Amino acid sequence: MPNQRLGVAFVGSGFNTRFHLQAWRGVRDADVVGIWSPNSANAASAAALARKLDVGPARPYRSIADLVMDKRVDAIWLCGPNHARIENVEEIVDTVHRGRGDLKGIACEKPLARNVAEAERVEVMAESIGVLTGYLENQLFAPHIEAGKALLWARGAATTGRPYLARAAEEHSGPHMPWFWQGSLQGGGVLNDMMCHSALVVRHLLTKPGEPLSTVKPVRVTGHIASLKWTRPRYVRQLKQQMSHAVDYENAPAEDFASMTIEFKTNDGHKVIGEATTSWSFVGAGLRLSAELLGPEYSLKWNSLDSGLQLFFSRAVRGKAGEDLVEKQNAEVGVMPVVPEEWLAYGYTNEDRHYVRAFLGKEKPRLTFADGVDVVRMLMTAYKSAEQGKTLRYQPSTLTRFVPKVAKGTWRP
Repeated sequence: MPNQRLGVAFVGSGFNTRFHLQAWRGVRDADVVGIWSPNSANAASAAALARKLDVGPARPYRSIADLVMDKRVDAIWLCGPNHARIENVEEIVDTVHRGRGDLKGIACEKPLARNVAEAERVEVMAESIGVLTGYLENQLFAPHIEAGKALLWARGAATTGRPYLARAAEEHSGPHMPWFWQGSLQGGGVLNDMMCHSALVVRHLLTKPGEPLSTVKPVRVTGHIASLKWTRPRYVRQLKQQMSHAVDYENAPAEDFASMTIEFKTNDGHKVIGEATTSWSFVGAGLRLSAELLGPEYSLKWNSLDSGLQLFFSRAVRGKAGEDLVEKQNAEVGVMPVVPEEWLAYGYTNEDRHYVRAFLGKEKPRLTFADGVDVVRMLMTAYKSAEQGKTLRYQPSTLTRFVPKVAKGTWRP
């Protein structure tokens, strides 16, 4: 329909939501109309930011039900914590089932849930109200990933054969909020928190443009997890001081490093490999995203900290710590890379623009909740592999009841 606009509301008001709000300045055909958070002050603050950015007449809501019932709201972006996912979706679905709301779509941040059982439940609940779904994996929409993949497949793969090895990594010095560090609330450690990006990125890079991810099928998975930094006594104390006494890495640690190797079989009979690593124990300028794609006569390389812009501050420069140069910034002096408009560089703008268009019926969603379930299945296979110390066949039917030891609080590095 001409001039049709989508009214979007956010569940969650934290760091992730605020990245989306910044990105929304590059989104057409949609307005941010509301924010709900269990912390009413944070919801009001996020709504005020949306209005300041001029991305919509956002206001805070008292409940998710109130948000769903508002006729201005056509779609919801789920950006709350992992442990609240089921409860949040239940309230949305219950409100719609009672005839009090009419939604076109629901988009959900990564990971879809803490384990396979929860992820499958989220998918089924969304199906029960007949809405379109979108799995929010921003790195697939990062401009460097989109451009690099398109060019390599069009020029290299088209003339010398499909790529056979993809690598991806996401690394930084640790999450912002206490719940991320707690296995029972987050669903694990860095593997669950960030491998969801890298595991999907390698599969995406190995998939021919225009074809579904299902044409590159996981066959075997090898996972490894470790605590390299945060269980050392000094850092156990630091976490308790900075985060919360509930973050107790002496008695209930989560992994701060994870690696994952996935053997895929393609629909044209090739074996291809994806290698992914993630870390909360990386100390550099700040968040580092990287990816590689290798084929018979070509390669791709991306590192988000190779931004093209650097600043230098001598010891005489004094200022408070912040994240004005790069997310998870670790220093204020010396040579520092700057990532301008991080929300664009990391793919949030392109992602949000796509799902707005998808929920308006202008294009097909590139990733749905079904893809989110697939990612959780790969993550849980990696946890099982790490616990058993061996490579495992990828068998989704065996994963529904599996909960990692890290999430149970019984893992001992």
